Amino acid sequence: MDKLVSIIVPVYNVEGFISETMESVVNQTYPCWELLLVEDGSSDGTAAVIEEYVSQRKEERIRLIRQPSNMGAARARNRGLQEARGRYIAYLDADDLWMPRKLELQLAFMESRGAAFAFTGYEFADENARGTGKVVRVPQTLSYRQALSNTTIFTTTVMFDTEKISRELLEMPVIKSEDTALWWKVLRNGYTAWGLDENLALYRRAGKTLSSNKLEAIRRIWKLYRDAEGLGVLRSAWHFCFWAVRAVKRRV
Repeated sequence: MDKLVSIIVPVYNVEGFISETMESVVNQTYPCWELLLVEDGSSDGTAAVIEEYVSQRKEERIRLIRQPSNMGAARARNRGLQEARGRYIAYLDADDLWMPRKLELQLAFMESRGAAFAFTGYEFADENARGTGKVVRVPQTLSYRQALSNTTIFTTTVMFDTEKISRELLEMPVIKSEDTALWWKVLRNGYTAWGLDENLALYRRAGKTLSSNKLEAIRRIWKLYRDAEGLGVLRSAWHFCFWAVRAVKRRV
């Protein structure tokens, strides 16, 4: 189907969150989607929760895809990309939620702009998915150079049009902060990221997640500048300073 959206979700030990995440997709006003849940070797009951939900809801648009072992988020998303049938590729993290009109509004926005790559605003939420009122506003567009100093693009809000961007280019690098590395790779290849400045997702900050480890985040972004992008020390430091200021502003 021309307007089918393939939603890729890597799932790992999220039995307490995944039902709400699935529900936020099922409740979308835009009905033409498939949800690809890539089970990445969980040691809890995540897979059983998914299977029970699909069985009870008789929801044929949801597919559970099993990785042979825990291989990490990048490989899980790449597996989802390989399995995706849709023209549009959307990403959603397993503990985050979408607002009901997220797909409808983002697709209309992409069509109106002729966009190959789009992202939206979002709101921080607590462990119980209650919005904190802290909404992240996004710029209308981001180029490669701008994105190096501005990591506003949040994985749970991203959508690509594979009629405009090849699936090969959308393969995530298998490194830490693989999502940011992918955005930079796409932008470096001449594409523009279009921002829809509406709050269409909830970013659940549940305890000691990888993203909440600030020191680790600093190390990861620095390695991206130096290793993935091959930037010199001075240029890396320049972009890093702006990145740090914007990262703090988003959270306070």
